[in-house]
Amino acid sequence: MAQKTGRQLDEADHVADEPLLWPFAAARLAMDACFWWMERGTPEPGDSGLPWTTPSTVALELATMRLRDCSRARSGQPALVCAPYALHRALIADFAPGHSVVQSLQNGGVDRVYLTDWRSASPDMRYLSIDSYLSDLNVAIDEIGAQVDLVGLCQGGWLSLLYAARFPAKVRRLVLVGAPVDLSIDSAMARLARNAPGMVYDQLVARGGGNVSGKEMLRVWSKTPSREDIAAALQKELSNEEGAALLARFEQWNVEPLDLPGTYYLEIVNWIFRENRIAVGNFIALGRRIDLKDVKAPIFLLAGLDDDVVPATQALATSGLVGTPPAFMAAASEPSNHLGLFMGARTHAQAWPRIAHWLRDDLSGVLARSA
Repeated sequence: MAQKTGRQLDEADHVADEPLLWPFAAARLAMDACFWWMERGTPEPGDSGLPWTTPSTVALELATMRLRDCSRARSGQPALVCAPYALHRALIADFAPGHSVVQSLQNGGVDRVYLTDWRSASPDMRYLSIDSYLSDLNVAIDEIGAQVDLVGLCQGGWLSLLYAARFPAKVRRLVLVGAPVDLSIDSAMARLARNAPGMVYDQLVARGGGNVSGKEMLRVWSKTPSREDIAAALQKELSNEEGAALLARFEQWNVEPLDLPGTYYLEIVNWIFRENRIAVGNFIALGRRIDLKDVKAPIFLLAGLDDDVVPATQALATSGLVGTPPAFMAAASEPSNHLGLFMGARTHAQAWPRIAHWLRDDLSGVLARSA
């Protein structure tokens, strides 16, 4: 095996410390000669002991998810938060008071909020594919019973965008937050996707009996997130009593992984991150080739200026791929790292109220100005 350069080692270490870079952390895991020595006590997949921040009921039980209904009213425009289905649980979208996407939308006047609470993959889920998740997302949206506003976080962003292109009549507006779509734009994620041998991912799935083990994935980190890392993600001082509670909550959330279906995982690695099929127009979703120009709904893009996972240039470049008229594109960039886009106190004080206002705006003034 060729010896890595210092720069390559630094990049690998940086990526391994980022919880949402699971496809490429997996590559490092498979190639790490010390893999079997890195034992850590992590819980078996199952329901989290952490309570949700926002009261909710389970509106629907599907193979891939529980559809959580966090609504405060039975009427009004519904918003569905599509959480990332990666290593960690959907609590990323409802982490704590002042750090919750669901709560921020409600505080901004969006009374009907739903959330995709993705299930950890059991052995009989190993053949579930991206199509399986799109199908269940479609069932969930039909259950909600109206055109929805889709709020896609990170990898929930590209899933939401695929859905909006496949079923454009069912999506009223689209919010994409730190969403990787065009992987031709340089990032640590894109470089690692290109450089890791494909067999690495195949071996990871084979070792998990057809799934990717979240417990094994946690072993890939050379170190757990430091107090400084967590403070940056939460954009909060952690030295007081409130901060200590947030720190403990984050640490528990961080060690409660989800297992991923092997088929789904390999499709993401190969089709999206390695072959860039969504951006180049070669992605087949539920039997139909996806053309992002079919997405004409209003879109809001949120990017982090300090995001090394999905750089702001990549997150904002989606505007050039879709068919949405420029007058109906909105965008914001926050001084935030990747996790801070979803969990950061400052982002929730500044960016998310703007998103909630944009979702409630009838946009008639924009339409008049663009006429």
